[in-house]
Amino acid sequence: MRKLLAGYERHLYALKKMRTATIPFLLSFIFLLQTAAAQAQDIKITGKVTGGSTPAPIPGATITVKGTARGTVTSNDGTYTISAPSNATLVVTFIGFSSKEVPVNNQTTIDITLSESVTQVEQVVVVGYGVQRKVDITGAISQVKGSEISKQPAPNAVSGLQGKVAGVQITNSGKPGAAPNIKIRGAGTIYGSPNPLYVVDGVWYDDISFLNPADIENMSILKDASSEAIYGIRAANGVVLITTKKGKAGKPAVNYNGFVGFQRVTNRVKMANGHEYAIMVNELSAQNGQPDLLKPDDFGEGTDWYKQELRNAMITNHQLSISGGTEKSTYSFSVGYLKQEGIVKTNDFSRFTARLQNDFQVFEPLKIGYTVTASVYNSNDVPDAIFGQLYNSAPIVPVRNPDGSYGDPSKYKLGNGPANNPQVTLDFYDQTTKRHVVTGSVYADLRFAKHFTFHASAGGEYGDSIIRNYTPAYKATTIQQNNISTLMRTGTDRTNWIVENTLTYENKFGDHDLRILAGQSAQQYKLYKLIASAQNVPNNSEGDRYLRLGNTDGREVKDEGDLYTVASYFGRLNYAYKNKYLLTASIRADGSSKFFGDQRWGYFPSVGAGWVVSEEPFLKNAGIFDNLKLRASWGKIGNASIPANVSVLRVAQDPYLTAIFGGNVNTGASINAVVAPVTYWERAVGTDVGLEASVLQNRLYIEAGFYNRETQRAIFDVPFPGSVGTRFSTIITNQANIQNRGWEFTVNWKDEPGNKDFSYSVGANLGINNNKVLSVASGNNPIYGGGAAATGGALGTRTVVGQPIGQFFGYQVEGIFQTDAEAAASAQPFAKAGDFKFRDLSGSHGTPDGKIDANDRVPLGNPNPKYTYGINTYFSYKQFDLAVDFQGVADVDVYNANLGLRFGNENFTKEFYDKRWHGQGTSNTYPSAFIGGRQNYLPNSFFVESGSYFRIRNIQLGYSFPADMTKRWKMKNLRLYLNAQNAFNFFKYRGFSPEIGGTPNNVGIDNSVYPLYATYNFGVNVTF
Repeated sequence: MRKLLAGYERHLYALKKMRTATIPFLLSFIFLLQTAAAQAQDIKITGKVTGGSTPAPIPGATITVKGTARGTVTSNDGTYTISAPSNATLVVTFIGFSSKEVPVNNQTTIDITLSESVTQVEQVVVVGYGVQRKVDITGAISQVKGSEISKQPAPNAVSGLQGKVAGVQITNSGKPGAAPNIKIRGAGTIYGSPNPLYVVDGVWYDDISFLNPADIENMSILKDASSEAIYGIRAANGVVLITTKKGKAGKPAVNYNGFVGFQRVTNRVKMANGHEYAIMVNELSAQNGQPDLLKPDDFGEGTDWYKQELRNAMITNHQLSISGGTEKSTYSFSVGYLKQEGIVKTNDFSRFTARLQNDFQVFEPLKIGYTVTASVYNSNDVPDAIFGQLYNSAPIVPVRNPDGSYGDPSKYKLGNGPANNPQVTLDFYDQTTKRHVVTGSVYADLRFAKHFTFHASAGGEYGDSIIRNYTPAYKATTIQQNNISTLMRTGTDRTNWIVENTLTYENKFGDHDLRILAGQSAQQYKLYKLIASAQNVPNNSEGDRYLRLGNTDGREVKDEGDLYTVASYFGRLNYAYKNKYLLTASIRADGSSKFFGDQRWGYFPSVGAGWVVSEEPFLKNAGIFDNLKLRASWGKIGNASIPANVSVLRVAQDPYLTAIFGGNVNTGASINAVVAPVTYWERAVGTDVGLEASVLQNRLYIEAGFYNRETQRAIFDVPFPGSVGTRFSTIITNQANIQNRGWEFTVNWKDEPGNKDFSYSVGANLGINNNKVLSVASGNNPIYGGGAAATGGALGTRTVVGQPIGQFFGYQVEGIFQTDAEAAASAQPFAKAGDFKFRDLSGSHGTPDGKIDANDRVPLGNPNPKYTYGINTYFSYKQFDLAVDFQGVADVDVYNANLGLRFGNENFTKEFYDKRWHGQGTSNTYPSAFIGGRQNYLPNSFFVESGSYFRIRNIQLGYSFPADMTKRWKMKNLRLYLNAQNAFNFFKYRGFSPEIGGTPNNVGIDNSVYPLYATYNFGVNVTF
């Protein structure tokens, strides 16, 4: 008996110990029993979902049992199968169609027809950590379908947004593989990256170059602080949410989408030929009091360096995907290959992508899935300076001499003139870049207690890259030679991971619709870079060049890295009363290791409200508005896109600090930067007011909004005054408040005018933004930037209170001196005939004071566009379709630094030759050939030009073969198309293109940037 009692006590103790773990288990078990009991009364329902003006099967439509987690999607022929209680209600949704609720009423076969939603209000939009109907959103969110992105021949998906969304500015680069710059509602930061946060299937990224545009289902652009605040730490520059394609239940669908085409430079700058160049060289020599250097009659057309080194470049892209599944599991697999030649010979870029996605309905309350993407990039690079050489190189220099040797600029004794033969530069430049990226995410959704959903996800990225640069020993010309070969390898490893858990409560009761989200997140970013070099490495084949083959002496190895972590907690409330009074509130707390002490944590609240006026009795039956909604929001967001530990005082141990005492080597140390004692979070506070309306039976959709965003405590370099006497030039600290304020307008019209064979849609958007610096910690002291002149001290941009970021700043040109006497009698006594005549403005109230100095500099232009706009059209007639997109910017300036960055006898444009001053009365707008001398090179209004442009962004003509033909060929559909992108461009800029990027305080400066191009391609899309 005693042993029995002892055993019982041990058993009771064990039960008490396990009680905490047992109760949740029992609750889950009871829940499963209830679910099984409910399923016992289910009936099997089959049917077909169709829609459109001539009802056609809708693949991928979502069908759910109202109030449960149970659901399925239609197969490729629109059919579905689902189990549901006999008294249940089915909810059917599909993007572009109005959602529909259908009572089961004991039916086992239910065919459903959806009505096409011309307006956007019924569309389901991806928002932070969820989805919402457009009509229920209180913030400013725009969504672009993946089909709109993938139909353009752009290697990067971001380029496909250009002209599609109001308030979004995209600046492309012509360099193969280069990521475009994107600004959402203007530039709000100066230091660090101005690009937005990209969230792909829940994982955070700084760049999405790894992503194949054809794998994208849709992109949502969060533009106001209310919608962005749920991503607090990185939302200050906007957020782009990307959802990739998923598999759909049904038979396997195999799709191939590919195109081949070519790219060519548009608006190529015409340079002076050999004869014209020789004339200007002599004029330049005369300005220096020297005799003629060349005999113009000895030279004809000479070498057209652009024609010599640029080409029509091929581009090809292939995408193969297969998807399918059952009610319990779906899959999607795709592979893609892109090969893009650069417009510069020897330059090319290739990318291979592979993606696998699976979803599994383990049992009704639990769904799990994963996505894995792998990308491999390879490029043969060209030097950044190549376009400067093509612009400047003398046309009198041949590519090669008759004996096969390279043309040598030094042969012509041009003094400080161009010393480079661009062909030599390209022939002996040997650099390749290889990069591997693996990204992925895994998730689990568990629904319980009818109204709760727990979502857990983990994802991340691993990337490595190797840049191998080899300079052989060679002797091509007098200047272009190298005696010692050098091999340099730069390896970079980058990893980031993110783990998030959210709990959502969702319930509808009476007139109330409530959704509450609570979440937790943890992130880590890590980067390590190793740079090693060696000399006298033999010129073996690329795969046989190793650092160890070089000399031991002269080897260098250095490394650098970055590591920071983030912990976050967030929550959001969505509430709707009678589907017409809307409220959204959120808050996020982020702690970052980039900051210290009390500054580690940032708190980012937001609130938004909406009023669906069209649901009010006084308007609902008026027959005016199909939908009318007013919305307003306020929020606070943060920016952590800065280097880690900016407030840490660093100590350097460079070789020059080493000293030898008594034969012993002693390594010295020195502070290599000045830092602020405390660095605070850079944050932005924004308000947004908007109106959304649909009229004329939902054919016309209008959206208008006003926003005001203020970046507070912006972080950037503050220059030290020279009087301080320190060897440090800048200090990084919180410095300024910056405002972006503007309007956005979107109009969409879609119609089928009484002819079922013909339909069309027209959309237009306009963004108006005004950028201004509100305050600077240093008072009225300006922040200068923008290397735009031949002398480093002459900076071309200024950031100052009351003006935009990076405003162009310099002298105002009011003419050209016609004689030396006129110049001598002016405020520029050292000027000569043919020089710029600067306006004397430094006296009080802008009156002349008789001298030209730095005080006469004035604002010259704004590199931040005031207007961005796009027009998108689509026409369909029987089997033919035509899409034409227009895009442009207005009221913006660029700085043509190519004209003034001169050090000797560089070449000139043909326009400069035709319009230059070369004697009294010949020109009062263009200076003499001495534009790079005296004070002519200083930043001035001559170099500032309009950056406005209008272009036909994309034209695509397609033909889809009739269904009866494709059916005979065992195909579901077959479409052929012709496409032209950037084929027609209209602007007044004197360079290749006014679309010029750059960092916020250096943007818009054209210093031989890689020019854009037009793309012409033929493609095919076929599904089996």
